[in-house]
Amino acid sequence: MNKHLNKYILIGCISLIAGGCSIPKHTVMPERVAVPVSADTISLNHIAAIFQDEKLRALIDTALKNNYDLLAASQRVSIAQANLMQAKNAWLPTLNVALTAGVDKYADYTLNGVGNFDTNLSPNISKDQRIPGPTPEYFAGLRSSWEIDLWGKLKGKRQAAYSRFLSSMEGRRLLTTQIVAGVAGLYYELIALDNEATIIERNIQLQEAALATVRIQKEAGRATELAVQQFNAQLLSTKALAYGVKQEVALLENQLNVILGRFPQPVSRTSFKDLGAIPELTSKGIPVQLLLNRPDIHQAELELSATKADVKAARASFFPALSITPYAGFNAFKAGLLFQSPASIAWGVAGNLVAPVFNQKQLKAQYNITNANAYTAFYNYQQSIINGYQEVATAVNKLENQQQTYLLKSEEVRILQEAISTANILFTTGYANYLEIITAQKSALEAELALVTTKRGTYQGLVSLYRALGGS
Repeated sequence: MNKHLNKYILIGCISLIAGGCSIPKHTVMPERVAVPVSADTISLNHIAAIFQDEKLRALIDTALKNNYDLLAASQRVSIAQANLMQAKNAWLPTLNVALTAGVDKYADYTLNGVGNFDTNLSPNISKDQRIPGPTPEYFAGLRSSWEIDLWGKLKGKRQAAYSRFLSSMEGRRLLTTQIVAGVAGLYYELIALDNEATIIERNIQLQEAALATVRIQKEAGRATELAVQQFNAQLLSTKALAYGVKQEVALLENQLNVILGRFPQPVSRTSFKDLGAIPELTSKGIPVQLLLNRPDIHQAELELSATKADVKAARASFFPALSITPYAGFNAFKAGLLFQSPASIAWGVAGNLVAPVFNQKQLKAQYNITNANAYTAFYNYQQSIINGYQEVATAVNKLENQQQTYLLKSEEVRILQEAISTANILFTTGYANYLEIITAQKSALEAELALVTTKRGTYQGLVSLYRALGGS
């Protein structure tokens, strides 16, 4: 017996050694990219002020409450939380209440068959101890199983689940930032279109007055039918432009209502003239800490942490696993004797030390997959930092350039509006022809619309900066 036992122990030791021969080395990630550091940073003290418009705030609150993408993201957070709960409790032993019944017919030439036959012939057992054939078996009690986390496999899975739970929360925060920025961007687009409609309507009135004037002059012999046709054509073109703006307003209102999670309806908004002033940036430097706190960057960092933990758990799978399986309860081969204590009370415990031998290639493949995922997550993290830095730099430059452009465009509009008055006076006194009036009106209209576009771009640049900094 000892000879056979030693043989089994030797085989087990060889298996354990074989299982440990090809354990992968620890994964070492490359160096992280260094983010440029600036002595001066952007002041964000007044950026949040662009969202203080009461009507805009109401729209944002509606979107955060009703947006279906955001509601779905909340459910993804709940899923990640459930996975975390499952991973956190994986190291605890399982404990199950068991009630089992079965029957066996042992052959005459089996260990149990011979043993039962011989036992029934013994004068040392009572009537209740005689073993029937076929032999039933009843058990009522507790069974447990407990895997001892010797090498940190369960701990690695727990760490991965925790990182992914935090990552899901960052994903929801990222989506929240995008929704807020999307609502604000469309809101300012609609306000700008309202202003464009006002400008177009004012120019329609001016052009109608100019058309009426040239018709009077034609009747007086001071203008030709060609002049009337040119003025009328310009008026029709401007009226058509107004309908184009109306269509764009309807399109953007529908887009905004989708984000708000509601059916198409008018969107209440403030007027263009009541918009607050654009906050000034105190410097051009990019705040590194705020940049690294962007939800997408933080999410990529957490995913990197999760994949590292996956690698740790996959590496631990190469080591032997120790599990303990105890049980305790009532056990008998007759139902009527099952609960006759203490004679029917049974308990036991077994320990298993298992090392992988023939499934090394499967474990190696799984390890290679998790290792590749870790490197992928690392490169994604690096790329997200570079993308974030680029987005912030672009948003800062856009905001500054748009502000300077707006100042120049404002002066251009002022001059061209004065030019219309000058052209009208010169035309009345015979020093200018009708084409010069038409040109002046057209140039002024285009300049005013360009001014609106520039201011819209300024607000969009501010919204982009808000989004690029992670909604800080």
